[in-house]
Amino acid sequence: MSRRGVIQRRPVPPDSVYNSRLVSMIIRRVMRHGKKSLAARIVYDAMKTIEERTGTNALEVFERAVRNATPLVEVKARRVGGATYQVPMEVRTDRGTTLALRWLVQFSRSRPGRTMASRLANELLDAANESGNAIRKREETHRMAEANKAFAHYRY
Repeated sequence: MSRRGVIQRRPVPPDSVYNSRLVSMIIRRVMRHGKKSLAARIVYDAMKTIEERTGTNALEVFERAVRNATPLVEVKARRVGGATYQVPMEVRTDRGTTLALRWLVQFSRSRPGRTMASRLANELLDAANESGNAIRKREETHRMAEANKAFAHYRY
């Protein structure tokens, strides 16, 4: 256990185009090997595609997708007397958002498609419409927590 002080969370600066912290966070998740301008171009192209397809504000669709993919509960492994239990725990809002963004980017990478921008746009549209792999992952997480509700008294 670390004996150092509590680490202060750094505030995430909003992005320059949409002035949104969420967009800035997904740009950081998409980024690979420090190529932030390429990641920003991918995200902005995906947002442009969403705007063209839906005819609505892309930021609203994106926020709805993140909200739909955010889990409310998750299971954490807890060792009690030599046995490991999957204990359901409520998810803090910042962790829930982090998981949602991680799943959206992860499943958009594994989608079939030509460009990363089109795959990300498709995954975001699916998540906004309550379908897609990120939503399936959230439902799976909720089912695991529901199945292990009997071990809820082992919470930390």
